[in-house]
Amino acid sequence: MSTSKLDTSGVFQPLHLRSQGTQLSLPTHAIRFRKNGIEFCSAAPIPKWTEMTVDLHSSRDAKKVHCTGIVVDCAGSRHTGYLVSMVFMNLTRQAQERLSQLAFSQAA
Repeated sequence: MSTSKLDTSGVFQPLHLRSQGTQLSLPTHAIRFRKNGIEFCSAAPIPKWTEMTVDLHSSRDAKKVHCTGIVVDCAGSRHTGYLVSMVFMNLTRQAQERLSQLAFSQAA
């Protein structure tokens, strides 16, 4: 993954991630947007190659972005928490544009 933009704008409502055995709801300040995915901290490890669905909700409008991602890295310990890297897959052009618009709307 490449450079990141930490969302401190409050544009996003909590992020919801789901897989078969795991469901997370993350506050916006805990998410780093990457060029093709996200990074976030988790109290529990998530195995590499776990497929998860992600729902991003904006407080500015009613539109939401629904993505599927794969965990490509999970580093850390039970004492400090785990840094999870996820790459989004099969994004439509509209979803990619929406993510970019939401993530970088405060940069201008």
